[in-house]
Amino acid sequence: MSDLYGLCVITLTPFHDDGRLDEESLRKLTDFYIHSGVHGMTILGIMGEAHKLSESERYRVMDIVLRQTNGRVPVIVGCSAPGSDLAGELAKKAEEAGAAAVMVAPPANLKNEDMLLRYFANVAEKISIPIVLQDEPVTTGVRLSAPFIARLAENVPQIKYVKLEEAPTTIKITSILKLTNLRIFGGLGGMYFYEELERGAVGIMTGFAYPEILVNTYDLFQAGKKQEARAYFYRYLPLVRFEAQLGIGGVTIRKETFKLRKAIESSHVRFPGTPVDPQTMQELQDMIAFLGLE
Repeated sequence: MSDLYGLCVITLTPFHDDGRLDEESLRKLTDFYIHSGVHGMTILGIMGEAHKLSESERYRVMDIVLRQTNGRVPVIVGCSAPGSDLAGELAKKAEEAGAAAVMVAPPANLKNEDMLLRYFANVAEKISIPIVLQDEPVTTGVRLSAPFIARLAENVPQIKYVKLEEAPTTIKITSILKLTNLRIFGGLGGMYFYEELERGAVGIMTGFAYPEILVNTYDLFQAGKKQEARAYFYRYLPLVRFEAQLGIGGVTIRKETFKLRKAIESSHVRFPGTPVDPQTMQELQDMIAFLGLE
């Protein structure tokens, strides 16, 4: 299996205005991502509102995306769960469906390192595909130190990748690479993508609503055109920052942007989710126009 790299976009889960899963928009969105040049898709993450989906809905999303991608890009499936039995079952079904890898975060507030090690080992026993370790302390309440991540990778060899969300990601990338050969993806909404590449990240997992901008940044960087990559990325950084606003950021603003781009029919976010107020919507549209992205 080829290594994962570049933009493995964290995908939305579209709903109808009444909250039902919008399967047609999910197919349309999958094609939109691929046509934007993404190097992979990461489904059923936090931005995918996986925690608001029923078990049957999670399997349905997985089935639709894997069928729609049809091997055009690798698909990483989020399989985080409170218990390792459930996470392992989700991971096994993901592998059977054709996933390239699974992404798993620590269970919420589980801070005993021996238990964390056993949790990931239990999941790994169920599958043969790689695991992406999701380091997301804001949501999980679990901080994974670089030395412990190295211990995890040594004891659970299927952990091949880390998706970093602990700020500052740049410093943590350096700390992890001093101790391991793990392949690291940046996060934090894409705000530090260029700096993460400079530190040795192999790519990024984020849901920025203009994925082609991150793809172009990555391609320029990989071609050795670092100054061009930085200038290009910095041009659009205000929009990256705007999307990442705490309280309303991430899913809600991004769904509104994808709706503006006609990639999905509805911007509905399942409750609890903060709607975008009219002034924020106007600010979003003004910024899109200012950057020439209409």
